[in-house]
Amino acid sequence: MRTTVELRDDQHAALAALASRRGLRGYSALVQEALDLYLQEHASERLAEVLQLRGILAEDEAAQVERRIAEAWMTWKTTSG
Repeated sequence: MRTTVELRDDQHAALAALASRRGLRGYSALVQEALDLYLQEHASERLAEVLQLRGILAEDEAAQVERRIAEAWMTWKTTSG
């Protein structure tokens, strides 16, 4: 997917230099790599927050939440389907 991202001049220069050192024509792969690392880092933070909630709901409340999540996933539209 194509998108527009505003970069500072120094960021653009640094990306272009790194791409050149890696033998890349552009820096899309570098931006994707950086985003993957960023999202992975923040996903682990969110997972830690969620795990801290363990045991807060009663068993019947947890079952209800799980059922509602499953129902929501069944209605989720994806581009592959």
